[in-house]
Amino acid sequence: MNQPTINLFDPQLQQCPYDAYKTLRDEAPVYNIPGTQIYVVSRYDHVREVLMDPQRFPSTAANELMRASPVDMERGRKVAERFREKGWLPAPTLAGRDDPNHKQMRAMFNEAFKPSRIKDIDPRVETLAYELIDEFLADGKCDWVRQFCVPLPLFIIGEQMGAQREDMWRIKGWTDAFFHRISMMLPEDKHLEMVDREIEAQHYFQPIFERLREHPDGSLISVLVNTVIEGWGRPLNDNELHAEMMADTFVGGSETTTNALAAGMKLLIENKDVWAKLKADPDKYMRNFVEEVLRLESPVQSLMRFTHKDVELDGVTIPAGSVVNVRYGAANRDERVFECPERLDLDRPKPGSHMAFGSGTHHCLGAPLARRELTWGFQAVVDRFEDMDFAEGQNDFSYHPHFLLRSLKQLNITFEPKKR
Repeated sequence: MNQPTINLFDPQLQQCPYDAYKTLRDEAPVYNIPGTQIYVVSRYDHVREVLMDPQRFPSTAANELMRASPVDMERGRKVAERFREKGWLPAPTLAGRDDPNHKQMRAMFNEAFKPSRIKDIDPRVETLAYELIDEFLADGKCDWVRQFCVPLPLFIIGEQMGAQREDMWRIKGWTDAFFHRISMMLPEDKHLEMVDREIEAQHYFQPIFERLREHPDGSLISVLVNTVIEGWGRPLNDNELHAEMMADTFVGGSETTTNALAAGMKLLIENKDVWAKLKADPDKYMRNFVEEVLRLESPVQSLMRFTHKDVELDGVTIPAGSVVNVRYGAANRDERVFECPERLDLDRPKPGSHMAFGSGTHHCLGAPLARRELTWGFQAVVDRFEDMDFAEGQNDFSYHPHFLLRSLKQLNITFEPKKR
């Protein structure tokens, strides 16, 4: 087969993968990464087909060691042993479960993240967004990632999980360890080092779980610890709780929003016409801007599905036991669906039709909170900044090496505060 050679594991390609994505969409929409069992799906319609068909493309790996290390199951075995030896082996998260097990577990999270709870959180998100900017407003400069994008969603989810403010940056170190552990880009020794750091987090949270079992307090973490899941007849056990703390709460609830906030600021500085339009009428354009940021820079570039038997997609047979990598970042720029997909368009029709939050039964449960954090984050920018630019000579615009996520390392900016 005359398929292109695209190395999605190349850190240089990951800095700007969009030309490679176009090549894949045009020439090999179902692409087997050479030397692996990984099949990359890049067109919008194919990605949606995979996500909407959990029977053919389940979320549960036939061998759970594959989930720990999709390209090296021997390393997955070592990772599992390290967790068992020193801490708790994380159970499959929501993303790694299929119905009915997934539906039963998700019902608890739907209750925890119900609209009334998000509505109650919203004033706190608004207040924190302005507080964070006001802390550095007089300086006229900041590292936008470190001083705003990280703390806004991290502090919000941390407060909901009962963490103390003084522990937040320590928790950030642990979420960074999880982030790098799942990157599929680390040598084995660094991979196991990240496991050890994640185990530190487990020993921090374990006493909190035990305290809340004895004394529930109504917090979000208390709900997760104590809710009896219908169909299971029990609440989450320790292994399940530790998995959810990292994957679906602290990382899922902060890292992806951090990356979108960083991407949005970079896009505004690069597209001053869009900034002028947004600033002139945020009530009209803010929603569309948030959706365009999510579409263009998909903080979750891809996630995994699996095959338990041979399946065919777009004329390609994907063998049983394969990993199916659904590339949201490629699908969201598919010219078959989005007109002028590279353009940041505040007037784009159906702005929420992207798949940055996935689709189907695994649609991101934190999407409503993430959208509120992005909305208030950029509203605070509109209200506090007259204009902004990249700090001269202080940015290399590099992204962390990662097969699944897109994360800008830093973004040093200068700005002119708006007169108040």
